[in-house]
Amino acid sequence: MKHLKKGRKLHRERGQRQALLKSLASSLILKNKIKTTLAKAKEVRPFAEKLVSVSKKNNFGHNAFKEAEKFLPKSIAKKLVKDIAPKYKERKGGYTRITKLLPRKTDSAKMAFIEFI
Repeated sequence: MKHLKKGRKLHRERGQRQALLKSLASSLILKNKIKTTLAKAKEVRPFAEKLVSVSKKNNFGHNAFKEAEKFLPKSIAKKLVKDIAPKYKERKGGYTRITKLLPRKTDSAKMAFIEFI
């Protein structure tokens, strides 16, 4: 029996999908709030939350920076480790919130805001 894989394809191949997630997570870290489609928001949420969790586990130091740097550019990894991760020091999880919006007028795609709490 063939079982489904976890996650959404988002009409992209693997490399394109990973690049999209990295770019959405980078934008979220830089701006703290982004507007995107609901499917993309739901897909980037666990990716961004794992980045914050890894940054927290490594005591906000050099190791945390190196882990974040594997997935993000240096400047964004630095902001994640120095600004965002310490803010959630006491929080166990659930660092982001997805708020549904009205559909986009042009193609009626479901839209949403994703933001850090």
